Amino acid sequence: MEMEGGDVFLDSQDPCESLLPAIEELYLVRDTFFPLDPTIKKARLDNLMREALVVLAEIAAECRKQPEQRTQWEYLRGKVLDAGPDYCKEAEDHLAKSVKLDPSRVDAWCCLGNCFWKKGDLTQAKNCFKYALSKGLNKKALQQLSMLERRIAKGSPDEAETVEESIRHAKQAVTLDIKDGQSWYTLGNAYFTSFFVTGAWDRSKLHQSLRAYQNVEKDEMASANPDLHFNSATVHQYLEDYERVQRFEAASIRDPGLHAQHEVSKLVNLLSRLEDLTVNKGRIKPKRLATILSCLPPDISVGPHKQVRVGALQEGFNKGVALPGKVLQAVPHENSVPLFYLVADREANCFALSVYALRDGAIREGNTVTLPEPFFHNVCVSWQNKTYQYKAIRVDLPQQLLLNGQPTLVQDAVCSTLQAENIAP
Repeated sequence: MEMEGGDVFLDSQDPCESLLPAIEELYLVRDTFFPLDPTIKKARLDNLMREALVVLAEIAAECRKQPEQRTQWEYLRGKVLDAGPDYCKEAEDHLAKSVKLDPSRVDAWCCLGNCFWKKGDLTQAKNCFKYALSKGLNKKALQQLSMLERRIAKGSPDEAETVEESIRHAKQAVTLDIKDGQSWYTLGNAYFTSFFVTGAWDRSKLHQSLRAYQNVEKDEMASANPDLHFNSATVHQYLEDYERVQRFEAASIRDPGLHAQHEVSKLVNLLSRLEDLTVNKGRIKPKRLATILSCLPPDISVGPHKQVRVGALQEGFNKGVALPGKVLQAVPHENSVPLFYLVADREANCFALSVYALRDGAIREGNTVTLPEPFFHNVCVSWQNKTYQYKAIRVDLPQQLLLNGQPTLVQDAVCSTLQAENIAP
């Protein structure tokens, strides 16, 4: 979740100054307090907002005497009213007055942009962040703009290009303060989103995302963000690094509302099913399985690649070899990416095939798949006194797979989209 900041601290004569710690506490509760019962958080936020608004009302007359104090008062009242999850017209009005009185106030422009975002006016929100940046580079404005660009990009014709802009702005925020965990978190989310909008095949983007998340953990405040642990666990899941499932647990402990425990259950169910299918050969009778596999092509080289069985594969990419197999069945699960299939080689050795960047239905039961230079992994995951083991091959690109001896069709390639984070704007 994104943190508010960038307040202007005034001299001791300003009556608004005494209110700044209370507003800081308000936003700290909003961004870091996640009780099991969400009504507890709402009540606490409402109480803090009410107390701050009472003080603001008491000092209103005094603050109107000086333009600078009036500007600060309008900004702080708007910021307090904007602390809730929903759009507030009164917050917009006060923030608009603040920037009208002093157009150079970057903090007020950022807060107003945030308010427009919740209103659903993304164009106005972007204008606010852009205007803030016209006054000079500011990490808060860059963070907000990066997040907004990913929101605007979703489903648009130039989605990938807009997400690249999001990465660029997040990088700029990191450059301004390399120790700011929020900037690193924004960058990690931008890379994660880019992985999906560019076709869910470039694992380097997932690794870049993880490196950014690791830098977030050096910042004590930012590392408390439950979304960080949820997103990190999700990245590991798409890397098929299932041993890191405990990151979902960490997210669930920090914020039960994320339903991270449900993600753990989904993953464990998938691992259990893949292990069962590979070990028991899809529970297909031996005679029928032999008939299915008898249709595999002769044991000859596939172009420059020597044909091998799954048992001959090493961890990682296997150069110079190709593995033919028969698709025994698709393996349904709750996520849309990747697609899983149970495949057997000529000797009836079964493995799980995970496929990215191909549409559902492109590969069907009974198809012959040939995997040049396959990326192989022996999955072995221990979770709650149970170990799940099976052989797996990952296909990131359509060209890493031949279907019935032919390249996959262009129309079968897809770009998967996913909102990589749950942001309260």
